[in-house]
Amino acid sequence: MTSSLSQLWGTRWPIYDHPKTITPIHNSLKYNWRSLKYNWRCTMTTSPESEHPIKAYGYAARDTSGSLSPLTFSRRVTGEKDVRFKVLYCGICHSDLHLIKNDWGFTKYPVTPGHEIVGVVTEVGSKVEKFKVGDTVGVGYLVGSCRSCQNCVSEYEQYCPRYISTSGYTYFDGTQTYGGYSDHMVTDEHFALRWPENLPLDAGAPLLCAGITTYSPLKYYGLDKPGMKVGVVGLGGLGHVAVKMAKAFGAEVTVFSTSISKKQEAIEGLKADHFINSKDEKQMQAARGTLDGIIDTVSAIHPIAPLLSTLTTNGKLILLGIPEKPLELSAASLVLGRKTVAGSNVGGIKETQEMLDFAAEHGITADVEVIPIDYVNTAMERLLKSDVKYRFVIDVANSLKAEEVDSFSS
Repeated sequence: MTSSLSQLWGTRWPIYDHPKTITPIHNSLKYNWRSLKYNWRCTMTTSPESEHPIKAYGYAARDTSGSLSPLTFSRRVTGEKDVRFKVLYCGICHSDLHLIKNDWGFTKYPVTPGHEIVGVVTEVGSKVEKFKVGDTVGVGYLVGSCRSCQNCVSEYEQYCPRYISTSGYTYFDGTQTYGGYSDHMVTDEHFALRWPENLPLDAGAPLLCAGITTYSPLKYYGLDKPGMKVGVVGLGGLGHVAVKMAKAFGAEVTVFSTSISKKQEAIEGLKADHFINSKDEKQMQAARGTLDGIIDTVSAIHPIAPLLSTLTTNGKLILLGIPEKPLELSAASLVLGRKTVAGSNVGGIKETQEMLDFAAEHGITADVEVIPIDYVNTAMERLLKSDVKYRFVIDVANSLKAEEVDSFSS
């Protein structure tokens, strides 16, 4: 049965093949095909507002236009291992834009985005050990995984084939996950993060995505040692945090950009050591063989051969962006210098906590523009034009009003 369901749904959909993946609210359902049909039927026939007992409010996209508007929906009761929290701030990631417009082809509407979430705990389950009411917590890209595969056991939950994203995915009970553009959330305590006391809530929120997405490859690929020469391609939401992380590790940082106007921002604002206009052949030629590794944050189609030429022998080019079309790659550019092209995706829960603590210790935050939630559609339009330095963060607690959502919904 599991194999046929995997073929039907693909690995994005959680398959109930391990007892630990059944949440307490559904322990009464027998672990068999009948319960799977029950969950599927509930998902198909119930509205977001009636799926669960606890009313919730947020902003959601309802079609591929991506236009966000108020939505009344519902969240589950607090399970014995759950943490419920009031959302204070939520960052806007470029992937939110892809999700609301169904650019990846799997969005199920209505969808409430947001996976850079900071809030304060309002209720905990009877078996919660990590948190208490009043604690500040963060939730990033993940709210679920199988907890039993090799990746999960190795604390790489982000690579679990059945991971569950914070917004727009199907949870273990068959209902959809709703993200942080909302008044409150509930999650298993395993996927909640302790917020360091000296880390700002608003400017720290984007670290739950941009921070861990850049911190993890720097650590894993050995670019976290003082004196390493690290390149950063692209100076946007990810790139500016990558520069800060690499500098905090003690690296000598070179920023690559096609926009010469970003040189001052890179050198004076972010304290990068060097800036290279990647369209300038002379500058690229001068940089040949100088870098131990490169963090490439660009999602648009771009040539990587010139970047590979700037790596030393054994150098590493790590891709964080996912361009729409395959990148061109010459085998010779790798073989003749024993170079590596690799990829990386966010980080596991343990590593994300480590990153938050590191950021707090070194004073690392994102450069943000804080907005009210009713500005979110304008923010998305600006994000599409790269018209933000460098991340939007929604002040959810002070701008999302339940009565306004109810009025819109009615």
